[in-house]
Amino acid sequence: MRRLDQILANLGYCSRREARAWIEAGRVTVAGRPVDDFGRKAAEAEVRVDGEPLDHPDPLLLLLHKPLGLVCSHDAREGPSVYSLLPPRWQRRNPQVTSIGRLDKETSGLLLLTDIAPLVHRLTSPRHKVPKVYRATVDRDLAPELAERFASGALLLEGEEDPCAPAVLTALGPREAEITLTEGRYHQVRRMFAASGFTVLRLHRLRFGDLELENLAAGQWRELPINHFGR
Repeated sequence: MRRLDQILANLGYCSRREARAWIEAGRVTVAGRPVDDFGRKAAEAEVRVDGEPLDHPDPLLLLLHKPLGLVCSHDAREGPSVYSLLPPRWQRRNPQVTSIGRLDKETSGLLLLTDIAPLVHRLTSPRHKVPKVYRATVDRDLAPELAERFASGALLLEGEEDPCAPAVLTALGPREAEITLTEGRYHQVRRMFAASGFTVLRLHRLRFGDLELENLAAGQWRELPINHFGR
């Protein structure tokens, strides 16, 4: 149970100061009864605002089909972000909704968003080896030895001292491949190809763990059970 003003502020309804005004105006009820004490503690399931149940009082876990041109950042200086695709109230939640790992502006595909901080840390940790599958199109024909080099566990990225963990590269065509990684370094797929003299022209993430986009259109999202990855 939490204070009413904290509940409303954390779920993105308003600031804590505004929440006190809402409560004083009779817009908030607990168990069907108006309240006048903004410091009162209540269970979210019993709270109503303007007669309506609270909007997603439980934590959020979303699967988003990220389109090109959006960044995974809350910093407006970096440009339009994936968070602009969410309802405004969700953008104001605390803890903040954030991405589990990032896809750069020119990469599309499956992106997970959540306000469950421990889940972010767990799924981005290389110790857990969560597989992520990408489809890449490069600027010239794939070299036969590239799959062996990606799988070797010895590939070094520019500016780093530790080699990449073994990755699986499967050719789909002369200049197109699927790559499966179990870590998530900065611009990793692009940098792995660059280390072998290739430029990635298009990059799309197909899967994250056991999750796929299925028929989800670019810019759309769907909710996942918060226990999808276990507790």
